Amino acid sequence: DQTALVARVLDTWAGDVQVGGGLRDDGAIERVFAAGASRAVVGTRAVEDCTWLASAASRWPGRIMVALDARGREVLARGWTAGTGTDVVTLAAELSELPLAGLLVTAVANEGRLAGPDLETTSAVAAACSLSVTASGGIERAESVLNALDMLREHAVEDDWVLVHDAARPCVRTEDLNHLVTALRDDAVGGLLAIPVRDTMKQADAEQRCNATVDRSRLWHALTPQMFRLGALRDALRSAAARGVVVTDDASAMEQAGLRPRLIEGHADNLKITRPEDLALAEFYLRQQGRL
Repeated sequence: DQTALVARVLDTWAGDVQVGGGLRDDGAIERVFAAGASRAVVGTRAVEDCTWLASAASRWPGRIMVALDARGREVLARGWTAGTGTDVVTLAAELSELPLAGLLVTAVANEGRLAGPDLETTSAVAAACSLSVTASGGIERAESVLNALDMLREHAVEDDWVLVHDAARPCVRTEDLNHLVTALRDDAVGGLLAIPVRDTMKQADAEQRCNATVDRSRLWHALTPQMFRLGALRDALRSAAARGVVVTDDASAMEQAGLRPRLIEGHADNLKITRPEDLALAEFYLRQQGRL
């Protein structure tokens, strides 16, 4: 039962929270909603019992999202271990009749293999239903970005700008977004939001003892969004993956491709939530910005 964990998260966070995993009856869904979750993601029970799903969707309209895991066109259940014999596109069309929050589509054969999304199947699902369709990401950040870029190629051209933002940074300011876009609109490479390092920076040895004090005058903290041309970013991420180079942000991939992204100064409250104490700080910043 994950209700206690959900409640702990929501005690320090006022934003939308989507919860999934093991939600197979009304009681489980009711508990996560009572804890403050905005949406519940259901998988196995939804695809195995459409009557129950219809009842749950009617009881909580716009708050139930269905996870459709598919190998090729066949919907899978029970942690990808059981085939259902159901066509994912046909099922998606049928689910359009229900008041759902949307569909989360995972291409099982591609997931975690840096193979990108199954564009044919995902596009067919999106075309067959009126619900919002979310394509799953990957194990690493770069995989998730590549999956998104592959999907965008269906709707954009290689020279279109894309902005990649960490969902764990909910405090980014609108003014910083506008500044980033304006500053980079005519740039040959693109760039990212960042802030200069203000703290004294230490280099550690293997025993976590100070090995050196690093000159901070040219050091910056990389933030997001990061803004690059769709084709150039996709090629850079693909190239890094093919060479076994691990990149932790999009600018790193562009640097590996021999390009020099531009740093656009943002604000320090664009923090990345990585520790429990960050939730309270993020809430403080959002309240300061008048967004909560």
